[in-house]
Amino acid sequence: MKVGIIGATGYGGLELIRLLHNHPEVQGIDLFSSSEEGMQFSHKYSFLMNIYDQPLLKIETDRLAEYDVLFTSTPSGVSSELLPALIGTKPKLIDLSGDFRLKDLPTYEQWYKKAPAPADAVKKSVYGLTEWNTPAIAKAQLIANPGCYPTAVLLSLLPLIKENLIDARHLVIDAKSGISGAGNKPSQMTHYSETNENTAIYKLHEHQHIPEIEQAIQMFAKQSTPITFTTHLVPMTRGILATSYAPVNERVTEADLVNTLQETYANQPFVRIIKDTNKFGTNQVYGSNYCDIHVKIDPRTNRATIVSVIDNLVKGAAGQAVQNMNVQFNLKQTTGLSLVPLFI
Repeated sequence: MKVGIIGATGYGGLELIRLLHNHPEVQGIDLFSSSEEGMQFSHKYSFLMNIYDQPLLKIETDRLAEYDVLFTSTPSGVSSELLPALIGTKPKLIDLSGDFRLKDLPTYEQWYKKAPAPADAVKKSVYGLTEWNTPAIAKAQLIANPGCYPTAVLLSLLPLIKENLIDARHLVIDAKSGISGAGNKPSQMTHYSETNENTAIYKLHEHQHIPEIEQAIQMFAKQSTPITFTTHLVPMTRGILATSYAPVNERVTEADLVNTLQETYANQPFVRIIKDTNKFGTNQVYGSNYCDIHVKIDPRTNRATIVSVIDNLVKGAAGQAVQNMNVQFNLKQTTGLSLVPLFI
């Protein structure tokens, strides 16, 4: 396959390069940038010297239509203008921004503070939560790759909500992310002196992933409910740890929760259910496409604590995008993604 990456200079683009470089079905990767065209890529990122020395290419619709796959790893509002013209042409389109995730256009405008993508393009897009939407992904041209927080949250909660094991009306989700989740554009929020030795809550009740999670719960678990979802930045580079709390329904046991998770993901290579552990953290999935899940019931409160961890740049972005590409081209989902986590 001939692959193009638009927005190759960001963290998501760099992770796509790392994963696709060793993908056995990818024959060539071209890199595109709207702001740094003509620059030799390895001059910007010297760790890619002798690996990707080619210049960054100008974004031109006619040229883009020649590829087998196009990944857009761009800020919100860019791919909504770029990709609609490519629908119906040759390439499979996998968008890592949020432009095509929300089906209700006023909701997108409200939460993203931007004009939405054309309605017809949004209608044709398929939500790319791989483990839950595989048949639709296989037939789609345009994939809306999920956000990093929703990936961690939904994989851990959807089986339990769908089987009515927990009361989603009282669901509280507390999520923490490494700084790379904010992208590589410098800002006050990611400034070293403000992130080092500091854990900070941000976008309180305003995070754009809230409606995405609620939409997916409705789509896959057939329940419509608002959620309480809070996000925090912690002083590390990669990783998301999402801890969710919900009352368990009558006569539901911890074994019921574990068994449901195990049965749901029995044939899914990247979701691991960790049963017995006293320590559960982001380093056990660092650099990999795994999502690890652990669940425990507090008998005093009859409340379940459901914990999941992912690498936000892999399973939360580039890894899931490559996994979706594999599904689109009828390849094993693990193709090019069999990476052992970097535990130490």
